[in-house]
Amino acid sequence: MTGSMDDDERLKRHDLTDEEWARLEPLLPAHPRQGRRWADHRTVVNGVFHRVRAGCPWRDLPTQYGNWKTVYNRHRRWSGDGTWEQILDVLRTDCDQGEGADWAASVDSTVVRAHQHAAGARHKPPKDIPAERLEPIPLSPPGRTGGSTE
Repeated sequence: MTGSMDDDERLKRHDLTDEEWARLEPLLPAHPRQGRRWADHRTVVNGVFHRVRAGCPWRDLPTQYGNWKTVYNRHRRWSGDGTWEQILDVLRTDCDQGEGADWAASVDSTVVRAHQHAAGARHKPPKDIPAERLEPIPLSPPGRTGGSTE
């Protein structure tokens, strides 16, 4: 059988399980006391994970994850204020002590070049993200890959 039900199930297979959500939920920021209540964190986080996994543009995010702009804004806000890093730090504390300190981000080595019409980008840093968060992070030298040092 084909149709939207199969598509929905196929998309959900990578969503957070109840066990994963139980570990993650307490680490997320609380809903604001004033103003409009945020969209459901679990739906938004699943949307961020889908977008990262699929590599699709924000606007192409499936509707089951809510409004793409909501997912984008939450991801951007949490990237800017350090929420994602704090979550990773807490999750790392429960990992194997022998490996936890050496966790690293996976980076794709694909070369990406800007199109000739990509000129005109913003020259001033965004005002809603603290300047110290925009500083480049110094990278450690690569580890030994084997072989002789002579």
